Amino acid sequence: MLRNLVIVLGDQLDPDASAFDDFDPAQDAVWMAEVAEESTHVWSSKPRTAVFLAAMRHFAEDQRDAGHTLHYAELDARGNSGTFAGQLAADLEKLKPEALVMTEPGEWRVREALQQTADAAGIPLDIRIDRHFFSTIAEFAEHAEGRATLRMEYFYREMRKRHGILMTGRGQPVGGEWNYDADNRKAFPKQGPGLVPPRATFPPDEITREVIALVETEFAEHPGSLDTFAWPVTRAQALEALDLFIDERLPGFGDAQDAMWPGEPWLWHAHLSSSMNLKLLHPREVVAAAEEAYRSQRAPLAAVEGFIRQILGWREYVRGIYWTQMPGYIQRNAFEAFEPLPDWYWTGDTPMACLRDAIGTTLENGYAHHIQRLMVTGLYAMLLGVDPREVHAWYLAVYVDAVEWAELPNTLGMSQYADGGLMGSKPYAATGKYIDRMSPYCKTCPFDPAKRIGEDACPFTTLYWDYLIRHEAPLAENHRMALQVKNLGRLDDDEITAIRARADSIRHGDVTDSRPSSRW
Repeated sequence: MLRNLVIVLGDQLDPDASAFDDFDPAQDAVWMAEVAEESTHVWSSKPRTAVFLAAMRHFAEDQRDAGHTLHYAELDARGNSGTFAGQLAADLEKLKPEALVMTEPGEWRVREALQQTADAAGIPLDIRIDRHFFSTIAEFAEHAEGRATLRMEYFYREMRKRHGILMTGRGQPVGGEWNYDADNRKAFPKQGPGLVPPRATFPPDEITREVIALVETEFAEHPGSLDTFAWPVTRAQALEALDLFIDERLPGFGDAQDAMWPGEPWLWHAHLSSSMNLKLLHPREVVAAAEEAYRSQRAPLAAVEGFIRQILGWREYVRGIYWTQMPGYIQRNAFEAFEPLPDWYWTGDTPMACLRDAIGTTLENGYAHHIQRLMVTGLYAMLLGVDPREVHAWYLAVYVDAVEWAELPNTLGMSQYADGGLMGSKPYAATGKYIDRMSPYCKTCPFDPAKRIGEDACPFTTLYWDYLIRHEAPLAENHRMALQVKNLGRLDDDEITAIRARADSIRHGDVTDSRPSSRW
């Protein structure tokens, strides 16, 4: 008799997860499945699929080594149904467990599918709390109750106090300030970022090489490359990546966290989000390591606070947003944006230097840092007026760290402002001058970030002004956008007409069909 069948999903690779509480190898078994649906419900890139499958197979080996009975469906196994629901239903027919147990999933779609499958089989499903966070969904819901807006900063301060992180013995923030963001917005000097410490890389072992071959076969037409695949896919590798970041890159993280440089995708960023989202690393150990680096004077406060805020603040906050706002959140489209995502988001084939580099490194590595995501690919899509669900599907597809609870609020709320201000107090709207200030992309680009109109006008700048024109009424009601909207008064009717016409031509793809000669 099988007492409990413990379901382990690809982003739950922690042997100490709540699903394993009271696990008895004599009575219980583990169930895992590789299914094509997880790579096809969005057009998942090869690096993203490979990270999940490689990490799953390594975890499965650990389960076998621990003496646990494991029922594991490989992607190309005969009879694999291709979906979680279908595969679980088929296995329940054979295994007939008394109960199903799992840690709460990270995606509404998956949770609903598994619950419906369990209900149809008449088998109880015990969904347990996910301990891989500082806060629970219930705690965030309590924080959110009665608030018209949900600002991360206030939630972050509550979390600092509750967990005593970067706090003094008198209950005040270390250094006297809660937030050192103003110190972390520097661009690189003209000569560039200098010598950047290398990121942690892990040459594929036999298991990972088998996964790479499988992905190349099963998903040959999917975007992305596996030629340089070197992501951590085991806990030991993830811990090594954490140690390397704390020792070598955290000290330089703060100053340059918003800066960009062509051909330098990694810079001083941590590259730990995929390991945390797979549950190979616990956020508590990551935050503790960063705080200890400050306490031992190995990293400055501004860098440590900025990094911890991304985990203790932002990561926890977006999870709370996701689970308190779903399932309706994904349908939000405050500014009624319905343009299609440009095809070149899947190839990087565009003359715009910043987008070409950001998309190119995304497809090659399954990675781009947060400013490339927010202020290059995300900004352009928002200004263009792309349907936020299409933007969401792209981000979920291309990044190795993309799990829906984390990706959807970041994309739909923060990047696209499609939730109408629930998360952000204003749209992240900017002209090409922002990119010019934070990078040298514009120096090798055929478009001028200072120009609004003309064939050599930067599409970001044209679309920025078009965005203000199209949404003047709602933006004028936002006090943080008031000055930007007021600047529309400097434009005469002829220039407004020219901006709108140029924006329309950009939406119809003219910017990629007729490349102007370089202005440099």
